[in-house]
Amino acid sequence: MRIYESQSIEFKRIWRDEYLKTICAFANTNGGVLYIGVDDEGKPIGLENASELLERLPNKIKDKLSIIPSINLEKIDKENVIKIEVHPSDVPISYNGKFYVRSGSTIQELRGVELMRFIIRRQGLSWDSLLSSADINEVDKDTVFKFIKMAKDRLSVSENDSIQKILENLELVKRGKLTNAAVLLFAKNPQKHILNSFVRVGRFKTPTEIIDTTEIRGNLFAQVEETVKAIKKHISVRYVIEDIQRKDVWEYPLSAIREACINALIHRDYIDSGEIQIKIYDDHIWFWNPGKLPEGLSLEILRKEHPSKPRNKLLAMVFYYAGLIERWGTGTTRIISLCKEQGLPEPEFKEEFGGFSVVFWKDIYNEQHLRKMGLNERQIKAVSFAKAHGNITISDFSRIIRDVSEKTLYRDLQDLVKRGILKAEGEKKGRKYTLP
Repeated sequence: MRIYESQSIEFKRIWRDEYLKTICAFANTNGGVLYIGVDDEGKPIGLENASELLERLPNKIKDKLSIIPSINLEKIDKENVIKIEVHPSDVPISYNGKFYVRSGSTIQELRGVELMRFIIRRQGLSWDSLLSSADINEVDKDTVFKFIKMAKDRLSVSENDSIQKILENLELVKRGKLTNAAVLLFAKNPQKHILNSFVRVGRFKTPTEIIDTTEIRGNLFAQVEETVKAIKKHISVRYVIEDIQRKDVWEYPLSAIREACINALIHRDYIDSGEIQIKIYDDHIWFWNPGKLPEGLSLEILRKEHPSKPRNKLLAMVFYYAGLIERWGTGTTRIISLCKEQGLPEPEFKEEFGGFSVVFWKDIYNEQHLRKMGLNERQIKAVSFAKAHGNITISDFSRIIRDVSEKTLYRDLQDLVKRGILKAEGEKKGRKYTLP
């Protein structure tokens, strides 16, 4: 029988105590099998001390790693081989005070931020549930009272309860210390303890030309309101009359903008050193927050009904009680629906730059959306020209696109008319094509 090394299989000719590191890595990843008595090519070479190892290894592994793998003597091609089968551990396993995981056929030591993420995940915790250095005296009472009013329909709170009791019931305070969630939600100065917990909003003319920048600090409730306010400063609004009432219609649906702000604040990875960034351009708004999607979610799943998998469970719980979010993972589908209702393209969801982004487009005539509709590059240029100049003629089109017959260009324009993207005005000679 021939076996091969992989992420879950490794070969060693003889036993050395340093191979405890391999077993540690298997336990911290998805489990695996370590064969002793097999060379690097996967050929069984046998062991002279197999019986001794069978007796010695279980206690050595238990004493050093606190795990009990399955250890058996097997005959492979008539050779005695020790097979050590390691199951994934529910708790973090260390070897000589260090933590290792398996990546491909290599062993990697976890350090810093990655180690913190690993330990939190393996212990079934969320970062926001960990205790901070802040104590109950740093709580802003006014914010707690505002929250209680917001949560009256979803949370029963006794008027006789102290602030500490209320926060303890929400698992935000333990032994007089605030959790990270409590700091973000209710501390007088959250950024004193969590430096990166702010939002940067910028108005951009081009990717390198910045018109205005605002940093938004304070607790998360305040950041939601101030972030929406900062965005409104840079987008326009028009007024329509409905049932004798004046209604404000913003370039982007404010409810969708607000939802995106909330999602960024409560779902971001606060272990990451980056801050939430929002860039407002002439034709789109780009939201970005540190932290990729949780395991089990994908960009495609976000566009349909899906379960809620909050990275920061306490933050999500408090925002739910406050009526700021729903519990069942409806945020992204709600954003999509709100944009469609206003005749805007579906927002784009991406994993990029080590985080998660949402892009809102002002209208359906941006290149990305037109390309998704299946338009060819000539048609995209035609629509862009009509958008910039008010209309396009076949003569204009011929100047933009050279070395293509006028007959082909005419078919391109007629196809755009059939699709409802352009409308034709006038006779064929001198006909103008405009946006609807």
